[in-house]
Amino acid sequence: MRIRKAGKINDRLWYLGREESGVYILEGRDCSIMINGGFSFILPDVLAQMRNFEIDAQKIKKILILHSHFDHAGIAPYFRRTRPDITFYASTPAWKVFAMPKAMEVMNRFSRISAKWMGVESVLDAYDMDWRGDVGGTAISEGDRIDLGGVVLGIMDTPGHSRCSITAYEADEGLLFASDAVGVAYKDMTFPSMNTDVNQYLHSLLKLKPLPVNCVCADHYGYITGKEAAGFVDITIEEGRKWKDRFEVCCRRHGGDIDAAGKEMTALFVREYPDYLIAPEILEGVFRQMMKSVAGKASDPGYFPAQHEKGSNPCEDQPDDEQDFTKA
Repeated sequence: MRIRKAGKINDRLWYLGREESGVYILEGRDCSIMINGGFSFILPDVLAQMRNFEIDAQKIKKILILHSHFDHAGIAPYFRRTRPDITFYASTPAWKVFAMPKAMEVMNRFSRISAKWMGVESVLDAYDMDWRGDVGGTAISEGDRIDLGGVVLGIMDTPGHSRCSITAYEADEGLLFASDAVGVAYKDMTFPSMNTDVNQYLHSLLKLKPLPVNCVCADHYGYITGKEAAGFVDITIEEGRKWKDRFEVCCRRHGGDIDAAGKEMTALFVREYPDYLIAPEILEGVFRQMMKSVAGKASDPGYFPAQHEKGSNPCEDQPDDEQDFTKA
């Protein structure tokens, strides 16, 4: 079952935000953790829901960012500045992205494009949420654990959507926090967002497949429970293989022209799903990256503008040591 409304999932877990984007509050005996950072424009919803659901905001001592894309870390700067006592967690590659000036510029620009696309641009002027180099924290990776007191999150490296993607799993309740490393449950379809490396994305899904899952705590379009949650990784694997074939056919049809293939795929997708959460000018960059991957030309992770102007990719024009982590 797909549930898109903010509210209490179980005695220690809440979904906050909007249908298009949300965060989770997971409560342990000692402290609570916010998982994901969402789009920046969901902040007023999150703050209001904390009050309405009587969530103890002061008990939140940790924030976990599962990958570095702008639509999954948007409210992190606000909480860094208003709650300096909170410990932030992300992968080492994600922290490198967050420290890059071009990445910060792109995240701020794309946040505003997305807020405008959703008709809520004024929200960004009401809060201090721009990235400007003051968000840092603890690096985590495969095998690490975050203990909240009686509630433990295990961390897995799950690259493919981005090179910095990690997944958190709470075994007692079967809670899977995989962000976009699993499919985006849009309406009645499942879209495998294989942005950076299609084969690596499918490999990460096979890694998640053995986990018993009772709730897929997705970053976009709410959460999934019951039988669908138990089989959601399998559904994403099947859809991923179908979309990979579709990308390969499109690339061949355009003789390997990545730009032309990306434009065609974007036009088809937007025509079929006109109210998808990602603005078309950003979405085209996503499809171009996927086309590069299936054509064996994968480069940098992330959402980049369709026109690919100089400076639009936060890892372009950087010294080699700043690019190396994207090639791991």
